[in-house]
Amino acid sequence: MSITNITSNDLRRMNEKEGLVLLGCGGDLQEWVDGINEMLTKDGILLNNTKFTDCQSFTHNDLTCLLFPFENVALDIGKFAIWRLKTYESFAGTWLSDFVPNNLGGFIRERRKPDCPLIGKDGNIFNLIGIASKTLRDNGLAEQAVQMRDRIRVSGSYDEALSIIGEYVNITSEDEMNEDYEERFEIQT
Repeated sequence: MSITNITSNDLRRMNEKEGLVLLGCGGDLQEWVDGINEMLTKDGILLNNTKFTDCQSFTHNDLTCLLFPFENVALDIGKFAIWRLKTYESFAGTWLSDFVPNNLGGFIRERRKPDCPLIGKDGNIFNLIGIASKTLRDNGLAEQAVQMRDRIRVSGSYDEALSIIGEYVNITSEDEMNEDYEERFEIQT
C-alpha cells in the first residue's frame, strides 16, 4: 500500500476518475487507510477481497485530506453511497466529482492542440495566422481561431504573435505531418 502526496491541480486533472475524499485526516494516514478498508470490508462495500491500496493525500484549507480512488477495487456502490451519507458527520466524505467543482473551481480539461504545418511556409504573419486559423476551424475549434486572431491583433511583435499561434496549434512542418500520417496508417512507400 502506498499513500502519494498530490496537489490541488493534480486533483483538478482527474476529470475522468472517481473516488472518495475524506477531509481532515489527522495523525497517521496509513491508519486511516487501514481503518477505512476494514470498515468498508466489514460493511460489505469492498468486494472480492479488494482494498484501497494507492491512496493519495493532499492539503485543502490547511486540512490533510485523503483520496481513495475507485480504480482497481470492486465496490457495492449503492451501499457505499449510503455509508458515505451515514458517516458524513464523522468523516466529511464526499465524491471526487463533487469535491473538485465545489471546492477547487472545477476540473481542468486539457485540450489537445492540432498539428499545423507552418515550418517552411511564407513567414508573413498574416499568412501564418490564416493557416493556423484554418487548422483550428478544420479541427472543430472555430472559437479558438477567433480568440487567437484577436489576441494576435493586439500583440506587440512578430515573436509575440508566433508565440500566441503556438499556444493554439503544434507548429510542425509538412514533412513531419506526412511522416505522422504514414506511421498512423502504415502507408508503404
